[in-house]
Amino acid sequence: MQLKRLGIGGPRVSRMGLGLAALGRPGYVNLGHGQDLERCEPAALEHRTHQVLDAARQAGIRYIDTARSYGGAEAFLSSWLSHKNLVPGEISIGSKWGYTYTADWRVDAAVHEVKEHSLANFKRQWKESEALLGPYLGLYQIHSATLESGVLENAEVCNALAELRDDGLSIGLTTSGPDQSDVIRRALAIEIEAEPLFSCVQSTWNLLEPSAGEALAEAKRAGMGVIVKEGVANGRLTQRNPSLEGGTLWKVARERETGIDAIALAVVLAQPWCDVVLSGAATPSQLEQNLRALEVDCDEDLYRQLEDDRETRETYWTTRRNLAWN
Repeated sequence: MQLKRLGIGGPRVSRMGLGLAALGRPGYVNLGHGQDLERCEPAALEHRTHQVLDAARQAGIRYIDTARSYGGAEAFLSSWLSHKNLVPGEISIGSKWGYTYTADWRVDAAVHEVKEHSLANFKRQWKESEALLGPYLGLYQIHSATLESGVLENAEVCNALAELRDDGLSIGLTTSGPDQSDVIRRALAIEIEAEPLFSCVQSTWNLLEPSAGEALAEAKRAGMGVIVKEGVANGRLTQRNPSLEGGTLWKVARERETGIDAIALAVVLAQPWCDVVLSGAATPSQLEQNLRALEVDCDEDLYRQLEDDRETRETYWTTRRNLAWN
């Protein structure tokens, strides 16, 4: 698989990465997630995570995305790295701080994660990530930076992140919600000691919600790496969504003899500003299906055929907020 540099001076990454959001904890908001996991105790999920990581490595994936709030994901990834005796540089890892996992391994928890973008939380979570992943970390990101959280205006946090930047770690942010474009542009303007603070942005972009595209193109032109998450819209752009049957995306996938997910991810990869698209696969077979996106010839005609599937930003993010943990 093609490798490239993620932003200026960033780690070397593959065009498709693997995200561990659906693997590190028993509950997530992907459609049908619960049926993917035969057993949900920590040891079983660690074993499943290792299986999917093995499949990813064999397929040429060299970028892994995780976060402090993904249950045991960082620990599972750490044990896999140890089992495989991988040295730093063989795999590039990005992790995130800002949310704390609170579900206590329950799918029916009232609250699964709590957001806090304080300096104290950054310091605590950075120590935890560093202890588990240390030399393998190539990117550390603010998890879901928003205008409301005020994290981009928090001078103490920004200065602390700049210290990691000056030590050679790439610093990024992830975005979510209808104001992604505003957050990306705000991040682009932040400099610490006359140097950009952020060298990477990770945002939601897919056929249903492409509104951040122009801002992501601006970030790319400014030298930032661009990672796309939720390319299949938490399973809404897969065969698991019955409302797609008979529609344009369903017909295109049938004509090309591939999965709906592969078409959706291929469209993401075709965007000139996209460096990496994340697979959120919870099983090796799902990952194999996602990887077929690399074989899809996606052009402007195909993209235009699928434009009718778009939703308004407000509709998309309201639906996203209402997805059930399962």
